Amino acid sequence: MSTEARQQPFARVPVSTGWVGWIWFAGLALILVGTFNVIHGLVAVFEDDVLVAAGETLAILDLTAWGWVHAVAGALQIVVGCMLFTGARWARITAIVVVMLNAVAQLAALNAQPTWAIVIIALDVVVLWALVVHGEEARAGISV
Repeated sequence: MSTEARQQPFARVPVSTGWVGWIWFAGLALILVGTFNVIHGLVAVFEDDVLVAAGETLAILDLTAWGWVHAVAGALQIVVGCMLFTGARWARITAIVVVMLNAVAQLAALNAQPTWAIVIIALDVVVLWALVVHGEEARAGISV
């Protein structure tokens, strides 16, 4: 028995199971969604006539502002997705917040591109599930 185990006899040690692959999936999906958002945001900034749904606005923002918000959010998603591979709890919590914000932000695009927005929201929900249900396994499984 290790010294650390003797000092904390009732400490819960996360056990790595096959489900830790869902954390890898969440990290990779977050990087993918972030890349999509960066591209989509930059298209809205530089080619805003491509995304016009009704008039010059998309929900409550003009397309240029919406594009910059998505481009910056996408870059943040990519960074947080990479940080998930460390198994750090702060990365998991940050990823949960970022994914939830992205799902809400996709509602702004629902009017212009309903299929795309629904696909991204669905992917966000699966990533949230992986992070919430199997997130504790990341610390044990990623260090293997």
